Amino acid sequence: MKKISILFGLLALMFISSCAERVIVNREVESKNDGKMLLGTQSLDQFRKEPYKTWFDEEYNRYQIDQPSLAELKKEKLNSYSLVVFVGSWCEDSHREFPRLIKILETLKYNTDKMQIIAVNRKKESPAGEEGLYNITRVPTIIVKKYGKEIGRITEMPETGFLEKDLLNILKKDNNSGLFK
Repeated sequence: MKKISILFGLLALMFISSCAERVIVNREVESKNDGKMLLGTQSLDQFRKEPYKTWFDEEYNRYQIDQPSLAELKKEKLNSYSLVVFVGSWCEDSHREFPRLIKILETLKYNTDKMQIIAVNRKKESPAGEEGLYNITRVPTIIVKKYGKEIGRITEMPETGFLEKDLLNILKKDNNSGLFK
């Protein structure tokens, strides 16, 4: 009897684990209008493969980082924050801003394991529905988080014209907010 209950327990565990949702990483779909398109959770190396590599590398190599802002970003310890980045592999704004962001992060030696990249379709939807959690209406959207809480975001394009300046403004606002609590 004991062997039978152990067997049933193991079977139940196997059933439960087989029903658990699995996150598919680096999903790529084919679209009539847009051709190949990324959808859902992505790894950074996916953008260094064709057909995305062409636009990614072009903007990455062309972008000149604002050095004074970069120096200040180092002082503000961007590495202590996590990022959630929503992109559209079909979107011109994402083609411009996402490679710039990656160049800034790599220059700062930011740990990209602390960054979640989610690709959406033209309706700004992802397979797991993360866009609803973050109220995403435009891409790219770069969300800066500390201890799991959103402290700021950059939507579509930076207000100052430079991602590094907007990131710096978000971090400075967060670091100064402790003075008034």
